[in-house]
Amino acid sequence: MTQPPLLSVDGLTTTFNTDAGLLTAVDDVSFDIAEGETLCLVGESGSGKTVASESITRLIDSPPGETGGAVRYRGRDLTEMSESELRSLRGDNITHIFQNPQDALNHCYTVGWQIVEAIQMHEDVSDDAARERAVDLLNEVGIANAAARFDDYPHEFSGGQKQRVMIAMALVTNPDLLIADEPTTALDVTVQAQILRLLNRLQDEYGLGILFVTHDLGVVAEIADRVVVMYAGKVMEHGSVYDIFEQPSHPYTRALMECLPGGERASGGIPGTLPDPVDPPDGCRFAPRCDHAVSECHTGEQPAEAEVSDSHCASCVYYQPGYDAGTILGPDTGSGSASEEVTND
Repeated sequence: MTQPPLLSVDGLTTTFNTDAGLLTAVDDVSFDIAEGETLCLVGESGSGKTVASESITRLIDSPPGETGGAVRYRGRDLTEMSESELRSLRGDNITHIFQNPQDALNHCYTVGWQIVEAIQMHEDVSDDAARERAVDLLNEVGIANAAARFDDYPHEFSGGQKQRVMIAMALVTNPDLLIADEPTTALDVTVQAQILRLLNRLQDEYGLGILFVTHDLGVVAEIADRVVVMYAGKVMEHGSVYDIFEQPSHPYTRALMECLPGGERASGGIPGTLPDPVDPPDGCRFAPRCDHAVSECHTGEQPAEAEVSDSHCASCVYYQPGYDAGTILGPDTGSGSASEEVTND
């Protein structure tokens, strides 16, 4: 019997009422995350990744934001929960790591005090027991001399250390699902690699499911089991990390691969900009920037997702009946140096 997903997102849509009109930041996005699995949401800045991740646990302020669709955690629909029920689930079972630890930590209080506060919000324990648990967590995430660093303030920690503290806080309740929004963006490559190794180790130890938001395909190759490629609020392609790197099948995914070091677009990026989310184009959202767009790409709705291979789908007219996907894939369906970066087991 197939085990149900830890998290199932079905038709997630998030809109904002703005002075310019109704802005659709996330448009009919669906994916599942299994226990112990890492799913990466990837795409350019402005693709809707962060809004999607925050919409899952209803962190979007309403108004101006409104979220539709279904989000089920272990079969329970988060969209139908009361605020108190959701708040409990959000802290105990699902936790977030946000993009900038500099802003997420309170600089008026010591790091240890902030972890203790998080512990005592969820557990009825003494100050001494909470302190001991906080020191253990700081040790767990690799803070050297954790007992001595407990009473230090955030400004006394480096960027990588602050991110480790945020991970420690996220582990306070032994969650099942960790939502990490660009947690390595502000870090240099060496520290970034350390954080990714830490997350991989903690995932193995705790059995975490991870939703990892990033624009960096190098990070995706290091940590992902499966990948959802987003563009202008829509899903362009999804599949295993090997599917996406070995056979990128949507022109947008292939363009992202070509932006990697050594790729055809490494110096200039993808020409053009993302469409106006208040007034998106007809047809495929990527069509105005796509080298392979035909007239059908500019009419109607976003093309339906079509199966490229088992559990690998792309939203492109070239996978619809009567079209030849070889036109966009070309003679070499691999991704060159990009495929060599897939290193996770």
